[in-house]
Amino acid sequence: MNDLISRDKEFIWHPFTQHKTECEPIALSHAKDASLFDIDGNEIIDLISSWWTITHGHSHPAINEAMMSQANKMSHVMFSGFTHEPAVQIAESLSNHLGGNLSKVFFSDNGSTSVEVALKVAYQYWQNKGETQRTNFIAFDGAYHGDTFGAMAVGKGSGFFTSFDELLCQVHTVPYGETWIGDNEVQSREDTAIAALQKTIEEHGNSIAAIIMEPLFQGAGGMKFCRPLFVKRVVETARAAGILVIFDEIATGFGRTGSLFAHQQCDVKPDMICLSKGLTAGTLPLSVTVIDAHIFDAFLGDDFSTALAHGHSFTGNPLACAIANRSLALFEEEQTLARIKTIEASHRQFANDLLSHSKVKRVRVCGSLLAFDFDEGDAVAEGSYKSETSLKLRDFFLAEGLNIRPLGPVVYLMPPYSITPGQLSTGYEGLLKGLELV
Repeated sequence: MNDLISRDKEFIWHPFTQHKTECEPIALSHAKDASLFDIDGNEIIDLISSWWTITHGHSHPAINEAMMSQANKMSHVMFSGFTHEPAVQIAESLSNHLGGNLSKVFFSDNGSTSVEVALKVAYQYWQNKGETQRTNFIAFDGAYHGDTFGAMAVGKGSGFFTSFDELLCQVHTVPYGETWIGDNEVQSREDTAIAALQKTIEEHGNSIAAIIMEPLFQGAGGMKFCRPLFVKRVVETARAAGILVIFDEIATGFGRTGSLFAHQQCDVKPDMICLSKGLTAGTLPLSVTVIDAHIFDAFLGDDFSTALAHGHSFTGNPLACAIANRSLALFEEEQTLARIKTIEASHRQFANDLLSHSKVKRVRVCGSLLAFDFDEGDAVAEGSYKSETSLKLRDFFLAEGLNIRPLGPVVYLMPPYSITPGQLSTGYEGLLKGLELV
């Protein structure tokens, strides 16, 4: 292990890491179901699905078989001027699941790029329509949509990207109508948020190309939850002003909220939806931006000037598409949504213990996701993404054999759907032990 760590230290720059102060990474040898194993054989329960990507479990045999089968046929081909069955099949399946006119699928590589595609499509859509003044966007406080420049702009409300403010496009941020268990003021908070949205539209509506939101919960911005009714009100307010609606379901999609896609609980459909993470069950990089047909039609023309001049080297990768098809089929074969209901019921039962804990506030549960804020006074409540206490908790959890990574004062679980009741119980016990450190 020491040799591997020393080589890593010499050559690798890890994501979201302050290499001067943070501890050394853990060297892993393999992963199976809901568990990671280091090279000494120690087990770590992956209670956050490795940044929310793992759905059916690590090293699922059906996923591996699909990857090997496709590798023996064609591992990659450029996607301009060519097509293949895995890409057409996943596009067709996603469109059928999403319904309505969400029928045009643009492939890219990860969540950030799927958002970047949506923003570029929204911007160029209005340019092609002759409404060239529509160059701005609306996003929400606390939103995180990725790390590329467009995604950073609409994610500036997360506080991650202040160093890049001068380079980002114009985005108006409005409050997110967050809520939690026992929240008696949710209606007032939602009304305030909608009023702020309406005011922004009144002041800037003619310049707005689109609004983007994470339906039902915000991810990296703090695991903030909202009610389906709030999502519906946002969409109806935007639509009344002729503003395009983008749903970022990179984190919320593929069962995380209890339905295959979060917006299916909200009785609304977006004009575009961004999907990644669980799309390939966490096996290979792949993302899609699924776009309403009426938007696609605005890019048709007699020359290239109205076309979308965007693409990636690995767009529509056959291996990743084959895995996405197999993963989507597993939701029915393994009755995955029923598994998620069982996980949610377990979370809600444990939430009762958290609600009575003196160091816990704002407990929330949605699908396979459990989150709460630890309370150590205002200093921690307003703490940064990697506050001293959150890092202390992360390291404690790892020592207990649990992969749990707090977001500042927010602790959350988002396990793979293959997790066992015993593993969940171990995670809950570890959480309670960790709170004694706070």
